[in-house]
Amino acid sequence: EVQLVESGGGLVRPGGSLRLSCAASGFAFSSYAMSWVRQAPGEGLEWVSSINSDGGGIRYLDPVKGRFTISRDNAKNTLYLQLNSLKTEDTAMYYCGKGYCPAGYCSSRGGQGTQVTVSS
Repeated sequence: EVQLVESGGGLVRPGGSLRLSCAASGFAFSSYAMSWVRQAPGEGLEWVSSINSDGGGIRYLDPVKGRFTISRDNAKNTLYLQLNSLKTEDTAMYYCGKGYCPAGYCSSRGGQGTQVTVSS
């Protein structure tokens, strides 16, 4: 059974930073691309970033380019998202997903997510 457990969210002021983590189990993590998606209050799912199985092929949603960094540690079966220079519009529940998650929809996605709230 695929399990994806996100952590690391919190309340930060604009300009602040957070590091999100996603612990994966139940599948061959190192063989799959992985992604982060988010859902803002009252909005649909939005793809944020993806990374290939080998750590290459990194892509970002335009508004987060230069501020967010996706990475992975295949030895630890863990996916990361470093969030810097946070803006209020980054406020959302963040989920990790297996695969490229086109349009924010993943074949498997974390069930709980981790809340990021950016507010002064």
